[in-house]
Amino acid sequence: KLSTLPKRAKLLKCIFLLAFPHVGFFCVCPSHDTVRELMDAQKEEATEEGINYVAMRNLFVREAREALDVKVVKKTRSTQIKESVERMELSRTLDEWTQFRRKMNPDNLTHPPEFTVKPRGQTVWEGKTVKLHCTVAGWPRPKVAWYKNNVLIDVKAHPEKYTVESNYNMHSLEIKNCDFFDTAQYYISALNVKGEASSVATVVVKRKFKRLKIKHYSQVCVCVCLALSDADVEVEGVPVAPLDVRCHDVNKDYVVVTWKQPAVEGSSSIQGYYIDRCEVGCHHWALCNDVPVKYARFPVTGLVEGRSYIFRVRAVNKAGISRPSRVSEAVVAMDPSDRARLRAGPLAPWTGMIKFTEEDPTVGVVPGEPTDVVVTEATKSYVVLAWKPPVQRGHEGVMYYIEKCISGTDTWQRVNTSAPVKSPRFALFDLAEGKSYSFRVRCCNSAGVSEPSVSTGEITVGDKLDLPSVPSIPVATRNTATSVVVFWKACKDVKHLVGYYIECSVVGTDVWMPCNNKPVKQTRFVCHGLTTGANYVFRVKAVNPAGYSQSSPNSDALVVLPAISVPGKSTGVTLLEAVKDYMVLGWSPPANNGGADIRGYFLDYRTVKGNAVGKWHELNHKALTTTSYKAENLKENVFYEFQVRAMNMAGVSKASLPSASLECKEWTLTVPGVPVGLHVLEIRDTSVVVLWETPTFDGRTPVNGYYLDFKEASAGEECWKAAHEKVNKMKYMKVTGLKSGTSYVFRVRAQNLAGVGKPSELVGPVLAKTLPGTKEIYVDVDDDGVISMIFEFPEMKPGSEFVWSKNYQAIDASRLTIVSEQGKSRAIFNSPSLEDLGTFSCVVTNTDGISSSFTLTEEGESLLLCSSAWFNKIWFSPVIPFKTEMAMELLEKGRVRFWTQVEKCTSACQVEYVFNDLIISHGQKYTMNFDKNTGIIEMFMDSLEVTDEGTYTFNLVDGKAKGTTSLVLIGEEFMELQKKSQFERAEWVRKQGPHFVEYLDFVVTSECDVLLKCKVGNVRPETEITWSKNSIEIAEGDEDLSKKDAGVYEVFLKDDRGRDKSTFNLTDAGNPQMEQLISLLCAIISNSSSEIKVISTEHGIILYSTVTYYNEDLRVAWLHKEAKIAASERVKAGVTGEQLWLKINEPTEKDKGRYTMDIFDGKGSVKRFVDLIGQAWEEGKSLNLTGNVWGDPVPEVSWTKNDKLLVSDERYKLKFEQGKFASITIAAVTTTDSGKYALLVKNKYGTEAGEFTVSVYNPDDEEAKEEKKD
Repeated sequence: KLSTLPKRAKLLKCIFLLAFPHVGFFCVCPSHDTVRELMDAQKEEATEEGINYVAMRNLFVREAREALDVKVVKKTRSTQIKESVERMELSRTLDEWTQFRRKMNPDNLTHPPEFTVKPRGQTVWEGKTVKLHCTVAGWPRPKVAWYKNNVLIDVKAHPEKYTVESNYNMHSLEIKNCDFFDTAQYYISALNVKGEASSVATVVVKRKFKRLKIKHYSQVCVCVCLALSDADVEVEGVPVAPLDVRCHDVNKDYVVVTWKQPAVEGSSSIQGYYIDRCEVGCHHWALCNDVPVKYARFPVTGLVEGRSYIFRVRAVNKAGISRPSRVSEAVVAMDPSDRARLRAGPLAPWTGMIKFTEEDPTVGVVPGEPTDVVVTEATKSYVVLAWKPPVQRGHEGVMYYIEKCISGTDTWQRVNTSAPVKSPRFALFDLAEGKSYSFRVRCCNSAGVSEPSVSTGEITVGDKLDLPSVPSIPVATRNTATSVVVFWKACKDVKHLVGYYIECSVVGTDVWMPCNNKPVKQTRFVCHGLTTGANYVFRVKAVNPAGYSQSSPNSDALVVLPAISVPGKSTGVTLLEAVKDYMVLGWSPPANNGGADIRGYFLDYRTVKGNAVGKWHELNHKALTTTSYKAENLKENVFYEFQVRAMNMAGVSKASLPSASLECKEWTLTVPGVPVGLHVLEIRDTSVVVLWETPTFDGRTPVNGYYLDFKEASAGEECWKAAHEKVNKMKYMKVTGLKSGTSYVFRVRAQNLAGVGKPSELVGPVLAKTLPGTKEIYVDVDDDGVISMIFEFPEMKPGSEFVWSKNYQAIDASRLTIVSEQGKSRAIFNSPSLEDLGTFSCVVTNTDGISSSFTLTEEGESLLLCSSAWFNKIWFSPVIPFKTEMAMELLEKGRVRFWTQVEKCTSACQVEYVFNDLIISHGQKYTMNFDKNTGIIEMFMDSLEVTDEGTYTFNLVDGKAKGTTSLVLIGEEFMELQKKSQFERAEWVRKQGPHFVEYLDFVVTSECDVLLKCKVGNVRPETEITWSKNSIEIAEGDEDLSKKDAGVYEVFLKDDRGRDKSTFNLTDAGNPQMEQLISLLCAIISNSSSEIKVISTEHGIILYSTVTYYNEDLRVAWLHKEAKIAASERVKAGVTGEQLWLKINEPTEKDKGRYTMDIFDGKGSVKRFVDLIGQAWEEGKSLNLTGNVWGDPVPEVSWTKNDKLLVSDERYKLKFEQGKFASITIAAVTTTDSGKYALLVKNKYGTEAGEFTVSVYNPDDEEAKEEKKD
């Protein structure tokens, strides 16, 4: 409901006051003329507005008419407070009225789209399906569209990939079978008549990388590169793909592409970059630059207005081109003003008036000249110009021509002659580096070309941006067990800094690995993924668009360990001794020292009375250096509790657990107390050294010895074993015979005259295993005879030091001089004597117990240091020991190498080379080499001559130490070596030109063809290859060699580098090669023989076998029943072609049995067998052959004679009865019926045959033959 008119006037005044809430302000109201103009401008629009709105507006105007003058108001404090309250009340009333008006106005039912549930980004593995959901509100109902990297997703074109669903206000996009290229930003745009809204979700598809072996990079750093790089390196040595490709200064046909240099340059420095472009919607990439550019910035021209583009960059070095970077965001080639207008979004409803006026048309007007032509970028590869469009250009658009002028001339040359450019930007290439140019621009349209702009002045082509300066030396500090914090100072006077890259290297490897994939601008970086315990150095290099700076100097080496922290809690607070007014306490040091040595302990106490305990009080204000303390000024028969706190350089630890309640009263024990301070050193696979301190309470008599017990850590109490039988008077002992890899615990008991005391606290468990990097102490003698002991530990940590002791006590500085540097400590004997007998040990502090010892003892009754032969030989008359005596070996080219190797030598060691008592030196004949790091001494000779027979000697001198080794080469041994040397030399010379790798030889094929072959090497197209037989050349195209050809065959190789010849003798005159060929040929013929077959003829039977080829040297013998067959008129053997046969005319019963064909090839024989079975019939008798047949289904039956099918006729009666009995009958046989008969049976499951040999003879002829024999 509307209020009355007077209230509205009061409302207007309050609104004006609300805008100026200060005390004593001036309120300026609009004049009458201003209000009149406002009324006239809105008069026509008033009729279209709602009645309520018009009435409200008129009220405001009426109030404005009443306020025509300037009013000055001075208000008190109370008045201001009152008006402030009224304004707040008025504001609340206005809000309520506004909400009511909106509900009453039907136009407000419509509203622009709004995302009530936005799509959420997701990360999935390759091959999975991802679905994006969202809910959109709006009226009218909005229409939605999905985009991938600003490119519209066409679901119909890719139904197998995308599925879009819209149900009421809920929308979803499903991406199926995701791969790596589906990683993108997905936009959803909702649009209706009231406006537009959009939301974005990022989908990341992860690849399942396989575990790789990558040279030069640590495993962790490679994993970081796989996770963060834009693309992975495929070829070893090429750079990693560039990063962060972006587009700037986009115009109608021009864009500037920038990127960041990669962290890994590869095996060589990056020489430049290639830029590719691709139109959105297609997959064709075009190269933008033919020559690699070194700047990480490049202007791309020649774009088509209105089209969208994406860009990518590839790096190149000597090893090759990297994989392309990730593509940039898509950009549209268009005028920047048009882009700004499109990005502005929907405008507010127009409430003013549009007036049209007629103006003179400007079409056909020549545009004015451009202004403010400047050079925005200048490198040695290109120059970029920019200018402002002309003021006078008409309604049509303008384009531009660019002109250049070489300094010192007046000739202007147009650069873009083919077509003008549309954008007020242009990049000029192909300019001569170092020369100066001037540039100007002209406008053009359909009316003509404008006057030129003002010249830019002389511009020298060259790089304007320098490389960054070298960063300062980085400082590395510990962080965690696998990370290090690196600090450095920023580069000075660097322009356009992109950031810094940090690299690390394990000391001694010289292999640098990147710590960060993308450049960082801070001067502090945490390098993760390092190997715990490894020793690293770090360096930093800066990068800007011009390239990389030089790497900074290496930082100091740092071992990757956790940062030093306060120690852990001490344990085992126990009572060692008690008297009336004091108590002696002991405890065990903390297992974790916080990465630094324990510097001391603080002891606290409190009184205990029943269940009530007092406050803690400090016992010592100065840190204790031992693990025991005498607490004095205590009260007798009072109970106390104690706690201990350890301290290192990082601070004081938390207090240990309180001890048990201990009563302060005098002990009456007679045996000693427990030893304290147990610890172990020199841990090895089978031994360990245990040390301890004397008990604080000796008992009735002083301590006179100790017993050491040990057991496996997992064993029970009954498994304790004594480490020795006799009492040990020392406060240390070496326990031997341990099992490698087994953990042990140790304890010690003290003894006096009264007996053995209680065991100490346990020390351990201790793992019997040699610590990595542990070395033993060794003795060294220098050139001056100075004796010293040396202990090395290269992996020294910051704060660690070598501590020497004798018999595990502080060393006498007058006896030894200690020199320690770079992981090596030397203990030098000042004056060796009997006083130096004992065990010398060295411990490296701030480690896990790295230590070693060396014992100097007496040997029998002779002192080791004074009278033993060992000391005199090694220390005072040293001999250089040889690991290998002098040896000789034959090398390529016939060179001879004499060599030996010494076990150890110094850098001052000298070698004298002697031949037959004459000193020889390095020269044309002899070459010498002495590698003092490995101890290998070598002498080379190019060849051996007759005069080189004799004795070769190496004489060594190393300070006072000497050594000699010799090798004698005389007699047959020398002559044999000389022949081998000359042969190797000749072979090397032969192989410099065309030569035979395999000399001429023969091969006999299975077809009995003889092939001559050889293998050649180092031939060229111009190399001549000639074949000859008996010195007569065999030209190309001659007939193949026959099997009977014999002679001397030769092959010649020849060109300008040399010649070679190979000969093969195939003559008959006792030639072993010919005999070998014949033997091999006969063996192949023998093996090719077939099984013996039998055929019948009208005269008898023929046994035969077929071979591939027959040679007259082949020996063939026939045997019958293992007896050699003698040739006769009835039985004959022979050869026809490749058939070996035996003919038996008119066979009889005697001819039945086994026949053997024996083929002898000169070395062995091949035999073939056949059994002749059957029966002989007298001519004129009847013959009947019968066979029983069975099969299901019933088989088909047929008869053959000598493999020819027989048909039933008057002579041959063939029968098959009852499906079982098959027979053949011949009424009166003749000799022509002799032969091999076969019964063949066949059904669908197979075929089988039964054979029978029939021999028919004439009895009258047999008798006549017998008479002739008689």
